[in-house]
Amino acid sequence: MRGVPSVRQLRAFAAVYHSGQLSSAAASLSLTQPAVSVLLRELEERLGVRLFERTTRSLQRTEAADEAIGYAERVLAELDALGTGMAELAAGRRGRVRIAATSTIAQTLMPKALRRYMDLHPGVRVAIEDCAPGQFVEKVAGEQVDFGVGTLQGRTPGLDERVFVHDHLAVIADRDLRLPGTDRMTWRQLAGCPLITVKPGYGVRSSIDIAAASAGVRLEIAYEVTLLTTALSMAASGLGPALLPASILAHADHSRLVARRLIRPTVARNIAVVTRQGRVLSPAAAAFADLLVREFSVA
Repeated sequence: MRGVPSVRQLRAFAAVYHSGQLSSAAASLSLTQPAVSVLLRELEERLGVRLFERTTRSLQRTEAADEAIGYAERVLAELDALGTGMAELAAGRRGRVRIAATSTIAQTLMPKALRRYMDLHPGVRVAIEDCAPGQFVEKVAGEQVDFGVGTLQGRTPGLDERVFVHDHLAVIADRDLRLPGTDRMTWRQLAGCPLITVKPGYGVRSSIDIAAASAGVRLEIAYEVTLLTTALSMAASGLGPALLPASILAHADHSRLVARRLIRPTVARNIAVVTRQGRVLSPAAAAFADLLVREFSVA
C-alpha cells in the first residue's frame, strides 16, 4: 500500500527513531505500544521499505530509517510551524493590517492609535495609507485596504461604518483673540471676521459653505489652505480664527488654542471605522478597529 504518510505515522516513526524503544515512544506520544507498532507497520507499508529490524529485545534502525528521518522531521517541523502561525494569526498576534485614513486623521489620531496598537500587538505589521477623502472611499470600496478611518459624506452604498468620534465644526483661535462666549458661537457672530479654512473642494469646506448660507452669513475668508492641520497651525500662529472640526484639538499640541462650538446650525462630522459591506476582518485588523472604537471614542 503506497501513498502519503499520515502525521500520526510520522510522529510515531520519529519518536521510535530517537528513543530506540517502543515503550518510551509510546509514553511520549500518550499511546499504547501496540498502537505505535501499528503506525510503524502502516508507514513501512506506505513507503515500501523496512524502517526497523525487530528483535525480541530491541529495534535496530535501517539505512532507510536514517534516510527517512530527515524528511519526516522537516515535514513535522513545517506542520508545527503552520499550526503555531495560524494560531497566532487567529489570536491577532501576527498578520498584516492595511488602513486608509484621510490626511488629517492620519496626522492626528492615527499615530497615537498605532503606537497603542503596536504595544499590544508587536508581531503585526501595519500599513497606513494617508489619502484624500475621495481616495479613502475608493480604497475601502475596492478592498485595497482592510478598513478606513475617516468621515463619509452622507450614507455611501456598499460601505458600513462604526462611528467612534461624534464631532462638530468649531471656531478655533489663539486665546488672545478673545472669541465671544465661553463654549459656543453662532454662525452670525462670524460676520466680518477674517477666517482661515480649507479651499473649496477640500475636507469640510462644503459643510462650512452650506451652514453659512443656511445662517444667512457671508464669510470673509482671509486664508484658504489644503490641509486642516495647516489651518490649525496658522490659527496657532495668531493669524486668525480657523473653521475646523473640534476633535482636531484633541490630538494637537497647541495649548494656547481655544474652541467654540458653532451653532445655528450645528454641523456634525462623525469619524468612523469604514468597511466594505460583507467584509470579514482578520483577527489582527478587527483588533485594531476595536481598539479605535474602545479607546479613542469621543461622544
